[in-house]
Amino acid sequence: MMIGRKKEIRLIKETIEDDRSHFIAVYGRRRVGKTFLIREACGYRFTFQHAGIYDGNMKEQLFAFKGSLKEAGFDTGKAPANWAEAFEKIKDLIRKSTEKKKIIFIDELSWMDTPKSDLMRALENFWNGWASARKDIVLIICASATSWILSKVIHNKGGLYHRLTEQVHLEQFCLTECEEYVKNSNIAFNREQILQYYMIFGGVPFYWSLLRQGESVVQNTDRILFAKDAPLKDEFNYLYASVFRNPDVYLKIIRALATKKQGMTREEIIAGTGIPNSGDLTAKLEELESCGFICKYTAFGQKKKNSVYQITDQFTLFYYQFLENDPTDEHFWSNQINTPRVNTWMGLAFEKVCMAHLQQIKTSLGISGILTDVNAWSCKRDPDKGLFGSQIDMLIVRKDQVVNLCEVKYSQAEYALTAKEAENIRRRIHDFRTATGTRYAIYPTLITTHGMVANSYSEQIQSVIVMDDLFI
Repeated sequence: MMIGRKKEIRLIKETIEDDRSHFIAVYGRRRVGKTFLIREACGYRFTFQHAGIYDGNMKEQLFAFKGSLKEAGFDTGKAPANWAEAFEKIKDLIRKSTEKKKIIFIDELSWMDTPKSDLMRALENFWNGWASARKDIVLIICASATSWILSKVIHNKGGLYHRLTEQVHLEQFCLTECEEYVKNSNIAFNREQILQYYMIFGGVPFYWSLLRQGESVVQNTDRILFAKDAPLKDEFNYLYASVFRNPDVYLKIIRALATKKQGMTREEIIAGTGIPNSGDLTAKLEELESCGFICKYTAFGQKKKNSVYQITDQFTLFYYQFLENDPTDEHFWSNQINTPRVNTWMGLAFEKVCMAHLQQIKTSLGISGILTDVNAWSCKRDPDKGLFGSQIDMLIVRKDQVVNLCEVKYSQAEYALTAKEAENIRRRIHDFRTATGTRYAIYPTLITTHGMVANSYSEQIQSVIVMDDLFI
């Protein structure tokens, strides 16, 4: 059963019913459900479908293409000599088809774009010189290599410039969609268990499909990641290799960012990785951001050159905390629960979940219609300027001249604000006002799992967001 994706399915179905030809690009990270979405939306009816071969050379790619033509009922005898000939075969197949709409689906197109293959030139000629002039073709291309499809197709400056008719960026599930998934799978998880699994795996549908009924979150995690034949034991390496043709430099950046909870500036990334300061570094940071692995933000009152980069991908964060050293204990996660190491990670992972559910938080605050800028903020201790030194988890800076200064706290029970923490909040507000000079009203806001204990300090908090608010 298809969970969510209503907007994307409607878009694809409308192109099939339309009286003109369409060229659609679907992209998103590995395992997010791109192929499943396309097949479901098209009712598994394709005039031609093909998937590129991971790490295959041009000869292997063309031979596989011949096999897909044969599956579609068009036996070419021998493999096409090049991509220009391959797309001529598709033309012949379309001419023979009696279907009202000829749906051509090419999956993992980036893997077919081998060096000196002229694949993109052949694709451009097929669409610009032939298919776009007809009214009965829906060409759908798909790739996990988000950076590739953005540069080679969506932002193409050559023959495909502005030729796409639609593009679909398929994102991860939100918590509500994950809850719907586990209910439809008859998995008896409550919302706290769903949140805990989300903190490890994010909203990637394939990772949720690995859940088993009758197993706890801890048992599922041990089986999926730490058991001898764990299905995701090598997932991290495949993840980045499938998105980036040469992943080493990207991973060097990710590895550096994983060491800093508060993130790193461009200069700090250069110092921490040894990567030269160049346009190539800019491109790689933009690609990591477009793929959803990192985010870039400029803190309130700071200049763009001081922008900070942070890891946002839940699975990547978990990998660098617990999987990088390849633990051999098959019950590793069971044996780690309630340790200081896991408790520290839970706090960080919950922050990332909250950042991924900003719209839900804004709705709960009653500010869904107000334009906002959301980021973290920090300043160093400076007695001369009267600064204590502060780290703020999340700032929601609103156009109505209000700032929600958010404290994000993961807790397995109601959170009790202590005298020390209340003083820390007052110091953060002082530092923020002093360092930025802002005249905006500042509303201390608590985002936690089960609410807040009413005590002598709790009145300092003006708004409380709880776990259930993230599920709306």
